[in-house]
Amino acid sequence: MNIAALVRLAAPCLLGPAVLAGPTETPDKSRYHLFSPTPRELMREMSTDRPDQTESPFTVDAGHFQLEMDFFKFTYDHHSPDGVRTETWNIAPVNLKVGLLNNVDLQIVLDNYIHERTAPPTNNASGFGDITARLKINIWGNDGGSTAFAIMPYVKLPLNSSSLRNGRTEGGVILPLAVALPGGWGMGLMTEVDFVSDGDAGHDTEWVNSITVSHDIVGKLAGYLEFFSVVGNAPGFDWQGQIDVGFTCAVTEDVQFDFGCNFGITESAPDFQPFAGFSLRF
Repeated sequence: MNIAALVRLAAPCLLGPAVLAGPTETPDKSRYHLFSPTPRELMREMSTDRPDQTESPFTVDAGHFQLEMDFFKFTYDHHSPDGVRTETWNIAPVNLKVGLLNNVDLQIVLDNYIHERTAPPTNNASGFGDITARLKINIWGNDGGSTAFAIMPYVKLPLNSSSLRNGRTEGGVILPLAVALPGGWGMGLMTEVDFVSDGDAGHDTEWVNSITVSHDIVGKLAGYLEFFSVVGNAPGFDWQGQIDVGFTCAVTEDVQFDFGCNFGITESAPDFQPFAGFSLRF
């Protein structure tokens, strides 16, 4: 018997049927859209834009919906030079997502109820916050691969001005990248350009950059550590830096709870921001 014949006979034992069958082909999901939903068996693993501040490049499957919400988010900020303290409660801010195409989803972010207290002198403001529309377009890696990248333009709607809203149109673009690392680690990177109102008729520019690393801890509990940074060109703008830590618990493939806290490491950043929330896909 020649060598080639021996190899053919031994291959099933040495390599196994999965290798002989060749790589599994990724199913073509491009034909699915909002009105023709992706079948359950073809849906990708749920990916959320929360709880870290680094956005995900993965979109919601076509024809499906996802709700991502904080139960609460509390922000404490003490400006040492002037001694002013700001305490803000944001109750039930929510991101509502819908998959338009296999690689595109639409998001509506509602700040919902906000209560802000500053002192001294003591001043209280309560009401509803801003509404922001975002469109996430996955460029690659949505359904496989070791990296994924997306482009995410957004615009904040010019609602009537109030003590909590500036009443101006603002917007920008977010560029998130996900990288699968060895040993079960995941890494997310994000750069973002924001055009924010300068208080008059123009806009200032802010640049956001972040990096987050995550890993499973035990069972369905996972954790992450993040660095988040903001710089801007407005007169007197001070660099803002935060170190964030949080945990997620995937109850089912469609339900996830989370909690954590963001800590300011520069004086211009909020001192701390504890939060707790959940995500639901349907």
